Amino acid sequence: MTPSRPSGSVALATREDIHNVLPGIDTRKVLQILELHPTVAELEQASVWLGGDLDVFGAEPPIKSTVSKIVTILTADEEDQSNSRG
Repeated sequence: MTPSRPSGSVALATREDIHNVLPGIDTRKVLQILELHPTVAELEQASVWLGGDLDVFGAEPPIKSTVSKIVTILTADEEDQSNSRG
């Protein structure tokens, strides 16, 4: 039996949620993101931010802590590659 959540609580993202929102992500990054205990909404915010779609939705407030950490995880390889080129 699955434990019930208190009313008003937010469901945390699962491995499947991560793959649905961020297709093609490697296992190492999935595990790093799961350690953050993000919600699906936070995954979606990171995906929108990375996609550069903020202009479509209007001005957004700065990304929050968990979303920022997800973006950092997802872009870590890009930063490593640009540092090794320079």
